[in-house]
Amino acid sequence: MIDRKVLLIEDNADDEKLTLRALTKNRVANPVVIARDGAEALRILLADEAEDFALVLLDLRLPKVSGLEVLARLRADPRTRLTPVVILTTSKEESDLIQGYSLGANSYIRKPVDFEQFADATRQLGMYWLVLNEPPPG
Repeated sequence: MIDRKVLLIEDNADDEKLTLRALTKNRVANPVVIARDGAEALRILLADEAEDFALVLLDLRLPKVSGLEVLARLRADPRTRLTPVVILTTSKEESDLIQGYSLGANSYIRKPVDFEQFADATRQLGMYWLVLNEPPPG
């Protein structure tokens, strides 16, 4: 499963560095591809190599195309319909939480501000989605 990629969709450079640092600290060996806005994320995910992604880490507040719109488009495409999507956001809006799950998110995590908490959350994410979870065939 290590050959399958993680797509990090994040427009904030500091949050991107923090996430990459946490993944490295937790020895996540999967290659990480970064999209810095929703339009770039859709170009990557809806390309021919869409099936190469083991996990999508999705921020909600993105330029060009919102995270929720990205999620809706992923779930509408047969190639990405079953790809695990974890919303990783600072949003505390209940409507974002409800809409995220309604659109098919597999998990919703609020980004902790403290690095150690964030690193622990990332470790658990990696362990579950990249090691323990049994993905559908295909």
